[in-house]
Amino acid sequence: MRDAYIVTAVRTPGCKSARGTFKDTRPEDLLSFIVSAAVERTPNIEKKDVEDFAIGCAFPEAEQGLNIGRVGAQIAGFPDETSGFTINRLCSSGLEAIAGATLRVRAGWSEIVIAGGVESMTMVPMAGNLPRPHPEYSKIHAALWGNMGNTAETVATRYNISRQAQDEFAYKSHMKATEALNKKLFKEIVPTPAVKYVMQKDGTYKKETFIIDYDDGIRPETTVEGLAKLRAVFSVGGTVTAGNSSQTTDAAGAAVIMSEDKVKELGIKPLAKVKCYTTVGCRADEMGVGPKYAIPKLLKIAGVDLKEVGLFEINEAFASQALYCIQELGIDMAKVNIHGGAIALGHPLGATGAKLTATLLSNMREKGVKYGVESMCVGGGMGAAALFELCD
Repeated sequence: MRDAYIVTAVRTPGCKSARGTFKDTRPEDLLSFIVSAAVERTPNIEKKDVEDFAIGCAFPEAEQGLNIGRVGAQIAGFPDETSGFTINRLCSSGLEAIAGATLRVRAGWSEIVIAGGVESMTMVPMAGNLPRPHPEYSKIHAALWGNMGNTAETVATRYNISRQAQDEFAYKSHMKATEALNKKLFKEIVPTPAVKYVMQKDGTYKKETFIIDYDDGIRPETTVEGLAKLRAVFSVGGTVTAGNSSQTTDAAGAAVIMSEDKVKELGIKPLAKVKCYTTVGCRADEMGVGPKYAIPKLLKIAGVDLKEVGLFEINEAFASQALYCIQELGIDMAKVNIHGGAIALGHPLGATGAKLTATLLSNMREKGVKYGVESMCVGGGMGAAALFELCD
């Protein structure tokens, strides 16, 4: 198989659902904007050159329904000939899209594909608008449909992750994100239009657009003491709180993936390539441990030692599961989520994989790191992981 390269990887800011800056911005508009921005930031290509879209979305219904991969491309002004599809592997949907698009290009089926993800957790709630668990099977395997917070409590209890450790982890996430924000280190963010509706004197509402260029869930004022005062939300006497869990978020991300022949033809300097991608299943009631299994499997397939990996983006769905996986694998904490993670920056489900790819590649370039790993737990009891190699 031939080589395929990521030549551009960008994201919108991540904004708090229901209360954040994107609460009135439709997901199709977030997606159409970021894919257009990806093309604009890629030298020597136009929208007509993109053959297909692979877009991750965890709950592709309502505003995100009817194949948002195709709808987003059309709203963005890509020609009718540019096709598009939507893929769902819950929390790893955006990364699944990037991996799948890479394989498509490597196989010679396409020359240029845009892959990414989108989620409006404001407009489409967790579990969707009309969840219908299987009436018999859900009685014996409830964790497949259960609240992810309960699985985080299970991990904390089963593997002795203390409340204090979780709160300290959450605090550090906010502090790293605050420092990165102040130093303008989120170079992968594209300032993005947001919508708000302003009441007029006659009682009608006027749609107004403004620009946001930062993740609005970062809390610089966070303290360990303040986090310790929060009550557990998933279990009486538990340890998982809103403060040491990821924020529900609205966001989108996109990457332009191109064949080696096309890179050479257009004279483009590629950013990185997907060296390997894998998934693995685990017990649904402790789905958060997924990265513990996915990362070793990934590195074994790729023939790369853990010590060779310079940076990690491990999704902070919950402090309990992220902390457990990092400790079990013996990963140097200084290499993990160096600009903060989902506890501070948000977890926009189907967009997270694309969001983390943009962040990881930006940080790899900043630090001159050859190998970077992105990993996350996945609802239903899975883990996903990808190995990226920075191009010289």
